[in-house]
Amino acid sequence: MSRDHRKLLVVDGTYGSLSGVCISAKWLGNPQRNIPPWRDTGVELRGPAVAELETAFVQSWNATGTPLDTLAPSPTGPVGTVALRVIATQPASGSVYRLDQLIASMARRTLWLSDAYFVGITPYVQALVAAARDGVDVRLLVPGSSDIPAVAQMSRSGYRPLLKAGIRVFEWNGSMLHAKTAVADGQWARVGSSNLNVSSWLVNCEVDIAVEDAGFASLLATQYELDLQNATEIVLAPRRFRRGEQIMSDTPRAPRAPRAGGSSGRAAAGALRIANSVGAALGNRRVLGEGAGIPWMTAAFVFGVLAVVAVLWPAAIAWPFGALAGWVALNLGIRAWRQRGKGKQKP
Repeated sequence: MSRDHRKLLVVDGTYGSLSGVCISAKWLGNPQRNIPPWRDTGVELRGPAVAELETAFVQSWNATGTPLDTLAPSPTGPVGTVALRVIATQPASGSVYRLDQLIASMARRTLWLSDAYFVGITPYVQALVAAARDGVDVRLLVPGSSDIPAVAQMSRSGYRPLLKAGIRVFEWNGSMLHAKTAVADGQWARVGSSNLNVSSWLVNCEVDIAVEDAGFASLLATQYELDLQNATEIVLAPRRFRRGEQIMSDTPRAPRAPRAGGSSGRAAAGALRIANSVGAALGNRRVLGEGAGIPWMTAAFVFGVLAVVAVLWPAAIAWPFGALAGWVALNLGIRAWRQRGKGKQKP
């Protein structure tokens, strides 16, 4: 069953807005506990695009029961000068996924991304890595403290290939970053409800806008730079030695201390953790340790959840597995047919 993840508002067919904001008190924070409001991004729309938002609402409403009979009249004539497109995705359509892949491949100078639940799949990560290696300034801003810790751990497990390719990764220092934005080359931008993960790309009903306007992209880029002032950059630990050669590092190598066991060893490890924490606070950077990319507890939790779902709702596991098995069978069959054809052509 698909999930409606759209967040939109339409008034009298003339005003519309979309964002990542849900109707929930969590977005307001908790002043009594000194928890600030969540950081999110929304856009106000007027003009013909409002009718597209209204159509997206009607799609979701009609899927729940009695269809709507009447709609507000659409505005006539242009209202503004910004060129944009409303993208209301359906499950298994992959519209925003293809768009994100396209923008990653077309960016020439900058590609700045904000995402609440980043879990990059291999093709998209490869697109970002290729852009960075081509000299594009690729940046990713994600929550430092997430309302779904398991997703945050999965996100962190994917930092290393991004960092090795030269992509800059930042974690928001506030209560929760829930914005889903992208801005490329100071000309193109996307805002909406879609996260950079399979759930948003292929499973949910989402709604976003793609804007091609230098003024709007400039506003979004300026806000992005302000957000980075309240974020910590994640960096790789400096590499020192590899078998057979010495790797130069910007950080001087400290003398190797003798191995210590018991309480002294634990004290040394604790001092190292404290040093990393102090360095992150002073330099606004945090080193990604070797173990940060292996969230074993997260994997155990995810597979445990899948086991529970399989027992209680077997259809929820059977249908996706059946679709995956069918897709694999089709691809293997095509490959086998091609190999058979090549064999017949040989003398």
